[in-house]
Amino acid sequence: MNAIWGGMLLIGIVYGILTGQVEVISEAVLSSAKEGVNLCITMFGVMALWNGLMEIANDAGLIHVITRKIRPVIQFLFPRIPKDHPALEHIATNCAANVLGLGSASTVYGLKAMEALEKLEEERRRKDHAAGENIGHTANREPEKRMESCNDARDMDKVIQRQKRKGARCSAMPRGTASNEMCTFLIINISSLQLIPVNIIAYRTQYGSVNPTAVVGPGIVATAVSTVVAVVFCKIMESRAR
Repeated sequence: MNAIWGGMLLIGIVYGILTGQVEVISEAVLSSAKEGVNLCITMFGVMALWNGLMEIANDAGLIHVITRKIRPVIQFLFPRIPKDHPALEHIATNCAANVLGLGSASTVYGLKAMEALEKLEEERRRKDHAAGENIGHTANREPEKRMESCNDARDMDKVIQRQKRKGARCSAMPRGTASNEMCTFLIINISSLQLIPVNIIAYRTQYGSVNPTAVVGPGIVATAVSTVVAVVFCKIMESRAR
C-alpha cells in the first residue's frame, strides 16, 4: 500500500510539474493538510463519544447480554472451539462491537481472540505430537496412516506436515499457517454486519452532508449480504478441508 500511494503521489506531482501547474500542487498540498487535521479532530470527537458509550454499555451489562445472545451463532461458526474456551468470549465481544459500528473498540477484542486462537492451535499441536508418539508404537496400524513421533518439540511442525501429506488425521496446522478458525474470524471480522456505520456518518458530517445518517439502511443491507457470503464461503472451504 505504501508503494501504491507513494507512486500515485509521485505521478501526480510529476504530471503537475510537466504541465506547469506547480501552484495548483502547492495549493492542493496546503488545503489537504488543513482538511486532514479537521477530519482527524472530527473523527476523534465521534470515536471518543462512541467509545464512551461502549464503556457505559459494557459497565451496564449490555455488551454481555449481546455477547450471550450471539454465542450460539459463534459456536455454529466455530464448532471446533471448546465451549468454555476464552476465544469464544473474545470473538463474540468483537462481533458485538462491530455490529454497533465500534471498529476501533472491537480491535482490542479481535487481537485477544487471535491470541487465544493461537494458544488453542498450540495445544492441538502438542496433542498431535503426543498422539504421534503413541501411534508410532502401534504395530497393527497401516504404515501410511501412522503418526510419526519426534524427539524434539521443535520438529512438531515437520511431523504434522508429513502426516498431512500421508493422509493421517491432524487437528492442528503447522506454525506460521493460519488455522480454519483464524481465517473464518478474519473474514467475518472484515465483512461484519454493522447497524450503525459510525465512521461513514462522521465522514459525511465533516463534508457537509444534509442527512449523514442516510447510509444506515444501505449499510445494513450491504454488510448483511457480505456477512452471509463470508459465512457461506467459510463453511464451503471448511467442508472441502475435511
